[in-house]
Amino acid sequence: MKTKYIQTDQIRCYDESGKIIPCADSGQDGEYKKNRILWPTLRFEADENTVTDLLTGLMWTKNASLWEFPLSWEEALDEVVQMNTFRTFLFNDWRLPERHELFSLISHVHINPALPKGHPFSDIFSGYYWTATPCARLPNQAWYVHLGGGRVFKGMKHGSYMVWPVRSIEARDNCNNKAGQMGRVKNRFIENRHTLTDQCTGLIWTKNAGITKHPVTWIEALTVVRNLNDHNYYGRNDWRLPNIRELESITDMTVHSPAIATSEIFENIQPFYWSSTTSVYDPQYAWTLYTKDGNIGVGYKSHPEFYIWCVRNSSGN
Repeated sequence: MKTKYIQTDQIRCYDESGKIIPCADSGQDGEYKKNRILWPTLRFEADENTVTDLLTGLMWTKNASLWEFPLSWEEALDEVVQMNTFRTFLFNDWRLPERHELFSLISHVHINPALPKGHPFSDIFSGYYWTATPCARLPNQAWYVHLGGGRVFKGMKHGSYMVWPVRSIEARDNCNNKAGQMGRVKNRFIENRHTLTDQCTGLIWTKNAGITKHPVTWIEALTVVRNLNDHNYYGRNDWRLPNIRELESITDMTVHSPAIATSEIFENIQPFYWSSTTSVYDPQYAWTLYTKDGNIGVGYKSHPEFYIWCVRNSSGN
């Protein structure tokens, strides 16, 4: 089964104080780089005005601040319409990026801006940029992404944030639709007794999304998963804490409370989860997912505030 989601670029591992440690047997994001579909050596192709991302098939304006000042959400939509009216850079199909599209540019190795090393973009503002994705629970709000560190939050549409247009140069498939990441794809999950296999990503999730009855620290979360493997949890010893992109892949921005794709087939979905990915903005924190709306934030590693959801790769990954 082919993986259809972008992995993180994190290759280092950190303890709860933020110190770099060996990755072997850590259970952290950086340990599993060998299992990833790697980013291409040359990820971006640039010309005078546009940049094509060879990993996603999206074309971005090379200038990430065509409008020097932040705009409201409605103003941003109107300005992109004007771009198309005047066939800016010879194209008339520019649009605001969907949430998962803008998040696809985020690096989990670099900050200020949180973009891949060697990117060809110019005039990047290390702050918030609008997406086209509205908040399902609060329709007067929409999602934005922080280009300084990578957080994903929602805000009032009358707020002012930066605008970075995008266009598609490859056709979308059922696992990459406009509705919100991979959306509510029909028959997306293959249901087994204790697990659910995501046909869009090739990831296998525990059906029980509440491995512990109470929140734990980040180190405790990694230890719990290691202990599950020692006891062949559900007959397997290759469970792991998902990285932040894997957690993001299971969200659905068309629903809420929880904003989880086909949430009715999972059990014990908790309000917030640890990922195995450290925040390089401050390595004492790790990336987290808030399931009510789908916020992507961070948690202080030493505080017992987040839950555990286990994942593993399918045999074809």
